[in-house]
Amino acid sequence: MATPENRQAHWRANLRLLTYLLVIWAFVSFGCGIFLADTLDQIEFAGFKLGFWMAQQGSIYVFVGIIAYYVWRMTKLDRQYDVHED
Repeated sequence: MATPENRQAHWRANLRLLTYLLVIWAFVSFGCGIFLADTLDQIEFAGFKLGFWMAQQGSIYVFVGIIAYYVWRMTKLDRQYDVHED
């Protein structure tokens, strides 16, 4: 059974993980898709300009990767702080 200290440490670790992942999400969606699009458009990827590709396809791959990483990492954190469900 998880102690109150474990639950609090688990919550802090969860918030830290969410913060990192949201920063990555914001950079990919706003940075690569909007603010850096003109710079990235100078590079071609799979026959398309990279800025356009990141805005249309690349960001989706990154978002799916973020979700998969979050699930994997939270499973490890749940076990580490003994708040997992069996």
